[in-house]
Amino acid sequence: MRTVVERELELKLVLSPERRIPVPARLGYVTDDPYAVHVTFHIDSAHPVHWTFARELLVEGVFRPCGRGDVRVWPTRAEGRGVVLVALCSPDGDALLEAPAAAVSAWLERTLRVVPPGTEGEQLGLDDELAQLLAQ
Repeated sequence: MRTVVERELELKLVLSPERRIPVPARLGYVTDDPYAVHVTFHIDSAHPVHWTFARELLVEGVFRPCGRGDVRVWPTRAEGRGVVLVALCSPDGDALLEAPAAAVSAWLERTLRVVPPGTEGEQLGLDDELAQLLAQ
C-alpha cells in the first residue's frame, strides 16, 4: 500500500548573514520511493522547483554536517533556535535554505515510522520480483 507523508513549512532563503526571505515549501516522502525525500519550493513562478535527495542525508544532517556535491545538510542555531541548513547547487545556481529543526525532525520521524531505516528495500518488492523471475 502506497503511503505519502507530507509537510508544508516555510523555509528561509539565506541571502546574507543579515538577510533571509521566506520560501513556502513542501516536504514529501512516498513509500514507492523509500530511499528519497522530495522538496518542492513554491517560488513566485509558474513552475515550482523540485529537489530529490536521499532521506538518509536529511536524517544525518539534522545531527551533524553531511553531504557533498549538490546537496549538503548541517545543523546550527539562528536567532536562538535550532535550524537545519540545506545547501543546494545546480547548473542554474546555488541556494542556502534554513529550515526549523523541530519541524524537519518531526516530519522525518513520521517517515521513519512508516518505513524504518533498513527496511526500504522491502517497499520496492524486489524480493517478490526476484522470486517470480527465478520460479519461471
